Amino acid sequence: MIKKFMGEYNHSLDSKGRLIVPSKFRELLGDEFYVTKGLDPCLVAYTPEKWQEVLDSLEQQLPTNFRNGREMRRYLIGGSAEVEIDKQGRVLIPGNLRQFAHLEKNLVLVGAGDYFEIWDEQAWQQINSFDSISEIAETIPGLRF
Repeated sequence: MIKKFMGEYNHSLDSKGRLIVPSKFRELLGDEFYVTKGLDPCLVAYTPEKWQEVLDSLEQQLPTNFRNGREMRRYLIGGSAEVEIDKQGRVLIPGNLRQFAHLEKNLVLVGAGDYFEIWDEQAWQQINSFDSISEIAETIPGLRF
């Protein structure tokens, strides 16, 4: 059975911008992982293997002779960082990424299968409402779970 990032975990940033990674996530990550800007106001985190797949896909699908390709590469690749998990299970989230996702103190880490997201708690509460998810579900033909 292939393990995936699942669940929702509440954690907080310390005064140095470090975040404790849930042990269930650390099992899948190893000692390091990659984090980048999300398309929502959050960060997206990948294992090294999955990040390589993302990079390969971006390089194939986003040609540099088109402005949109260059801009998406800058956003996703330029806005990424490799982070290492310390002995206490913490990672230092770079300041530019904390600023992008408005990460202040209380955070929510959300498993999303091949990756997980890092949200400011207030932003997560606003986007994660029953009303919005039921509306989204109605627009996806054939969705079954």
